[in-house]
Amino acid sequence: MNKIALVCSICLLVSTFSFAQSSDNALGIRTGDNDGFGVEVSYQRALSGNNRLEVGLGLRSGTDYDGFKLTGIYQWLWAIDDNFNWYAGAGGGLGFYDYDNVPAGAKDSDAFLFIAGNLGIEYDFDFPLLISLDVRPDLSFGDINDDLDFDIGLGLRYQF
Repeated sequence: MNKIALVCSICLLVSTFSFAQSSDNALGIRTGDNDGFGVEVSYQRALSGNNRLEVGLGLRSGTDYDGFKLTGIYQWLWAIDDNFNWYAGAGGGLGFYDYDNVPAGAKDSDAFLFIAGNLGIEYDFDFPLLISLDVRPDLSFGDINDDLDFDIGLGLRYQF
């Protein structure tokens, strides 16, 4: 009986950590809301069976600023169903903001570093399209931009 439980446990563990993404590369966009509307060009590269690297260049625009963020996230993937997966990751990056309408003598730009987490779900269609919904909190370290942001994003990526 113990051998059957052990074999069942190993099968469950292997199926939980099975790789879900069918292609090694995915390129597309991720749109989100993080103190203004933002669009990010996103590239994902599979590294091994159940992990990947996601790199994104995001453009941010608000009522009083414009900026960009370069992000790198290491992600772990787990299969929920045949084409439905969830993932979690950690990483960071750098960014730059240019502020409008600042008082005279005040700083009107800021370069910053940040650390980020990532948690999301995705659906891998039978044709080469991957759609995802995720949250990405990040903690920024800069002179002006020194805070915690919580970004919710929708991604559409072409797989190749």
